[in-house]
Amino acid sequence: MERLGISTLLHFLVDGLCLCCLYLMAASCSTASLVGVFLLYNVLAFLTQPLSGLCADRLREPHWMLLGAVVLLTLAVGVASAVVAVVSLNTSRLLILLVATMLGLGNSLFHVWGGRQVALTTANDMRALGLFVSTGAMGLAVGAVFCSWPLLYMFLLALCLLAAVYVQRDGRPSAKTDDNRVKGGFGFGVVVLAVLALMGFVMLRSFVGEAFSADIPKQPKSMLLLIGAVAMLGKMAGGWVARQFGIIKTLLTVAVVVALCALLRDESEALLLTGLFAVNCTMPVTLYLANVVLKGREGLAFGLLAAALIPGYLLAYL
Repeated sequence: MERLGISTLLHFLVDGLCLCCLYLMAASCSTASLVGVFLLYNVLAFLTQPLSGLCADRLREPHWMLLGAVVLLTLAVGVASAVVAVVSLNTSRLLILLVATMLGLGNSLFHVWGGRQVALTTANDMRALGLFVSTGAMGLAVGAVFCSWPLLYMFLLALCLLAAVYVQRDGRPSAKTDDNRVKGGFGFGVVVLAVLALMGFVMLRSFVGEAFSADIPKQPKSMLLLIGAVAMLGKMAGGWVARQFGIIKTLLTVAVVVALCALLRDESEALLLTGLFAVNCTMPVTLYLANVVLKGREGLAFGLLAAALIPGYLLAYL
């Protein structure tokens, strides 16, 4: 439980730090450059996670992923701080792209490390998976609303301290666990079809979730915190609900609630928030199922589902 709590707090800090740093960089970018910076960050943060996941599954000492993420995020904050003092606009642009690159890669390494470690240390418990993934949404909201240099440095300091505590407390048991893990018994074709189905579901979920979120007013800024809290609570609750009532019943109930909220979305903001909560309840369920199908490849499972989020977001924006 202690390691789960620390990794959950780390998720909050990593996502909060990344968005806070990007927002601080936004003041130094033109509109066109800003789009490129955020696009570069998201591509590296999400679409590289399958590759990061493959690496995580092969490492005998998994905490190198965490340490690598901390180093990259620390360097990103250091370069971002230097950007403020840079006079040359061309040099500043290159440094901002460098910051986005390090933030994206650091984010990628952390997420597959955290998702894999939680799955291994809790025997793929949906409740634990939901708890871990939930805090990222709140971290993004806090990083956006309270964006400032002091907050960025506080995020970084807490991240470094908690990462050191995790590594010190955990020791090297994970490497031994990996050696004894039994690989899944599904055939290759079944695995491919199941993974593609789960990725398709995740794409649909990200599309629907973003559609609900986009229609919720973002002013006052406290609404961003509310959106983040609702998404966090949905992911957190989903694992407990599915564990209590079963996956099929949970998914069917969520489908009905989401459909009703979508049909009545113009009636009130409460319905939009309810739909957002419901659709996020499915996140720990899909992650649990991916880990079952790709047993022994939990890093890859997490990375593939994370990569599937981007097409859904893009479709929602278009």
